[in-house]
Amino acid sequence: MSRAGTATMLEVADVHKSYGHGANAVHALRGVSFEVPRGELVALKGRSGSGKTTLLNIVGGLDEPDGGRVTVDGLNLRDQGEDALLGLRRERIGFVFQSFGLIPILTAAENVGVPLRLRRADPDERRERVELLLSLVGLADHAAQRPGELSGGQRQRVAIARALANSPSVLIADEPTGQLDAETGHSVMELLRAVVRSESITALVATHDTTLLDLADRVLELRDGEITGS
Repeated sequence: MSRAGTATMLEVADVHKSYGHGANAVHALRGVSFEVPRGELVALKGRSGSGKTTLLNIVGGLDEPDGGRVTVDGLNLRDQGEDALLGLRRERIGFVFQSFGLIPILTAAENVGVPLRLRRADPDERRERVELLLSLVGLADHAAQRPGELSGGQRQRVAIARALANSPSVLIADEPTGQLDAETGHSVMELLRAVVRSESITALVATHDTTLLDLADRVLELRDGEITGS
C-alpha cells in the first residue's frame, strides 16, 4: 500500500498474463497486485523467466494483461485507446532498457532531445531541458559526443536523461545495469535514486543484481509470476 499522505502513482491490481493455450500455456503473471506512491523507487527482483519484463511491459502500456487492472497517474490503461496509450507513453512514462537504445549517428544531446522533438517542443525549451538533464546525469561535458565515443555507463546515463526528457510521472527500467560492471552499475542505480528524488517521479526498476537492492525504497520479488515479498 502507499505511504500515508502520499498519492498513489502506480496501481497494479490482480494482473494475469499467459502465453499459449491449454496444457502448453505459460502463466507469466498470476494475480500480481501492488501500489507505488509518487516519489518512490521500487526494485523488482526475480530470476530470468519470473515475469519481470512481462510486468514492466504491461505497466508501460506496451502489452495488455489477460485480466486485472493497471492504473498510471490516475488513468486505467485498459480504458485508453491506442492513440491515448501512445500519448501516455510519450508524455507520462519514461523507459530505460538494458541495451541503451541510443541512435548511433546522433550526439548525446540530440539523443536526449528526441522525445522533445517528437512533441514539437519549442527549440529554446528543448535546448534548456537537454542541458539540464545532461547536467543532472553528469554528462554536461559530453553533449557533443556520439554513443560510440562514450563508455557503457555514460551511454546508460544518456538513456536515463532521454527517458526524463518529457518529465514523465513514471520511470520504468528493465535491467538498466545488466551490461555494466558492478561499480558502474552501482553508480547508475544511485543516479536513478537521485533522479527519483530530484524529479519527484515514481520508478519501477527490474534487476537481478542483489547488491543494488539496498538502494531501493522497497523491493518486490516475482517468483513464478507471483509477488512473494514486499
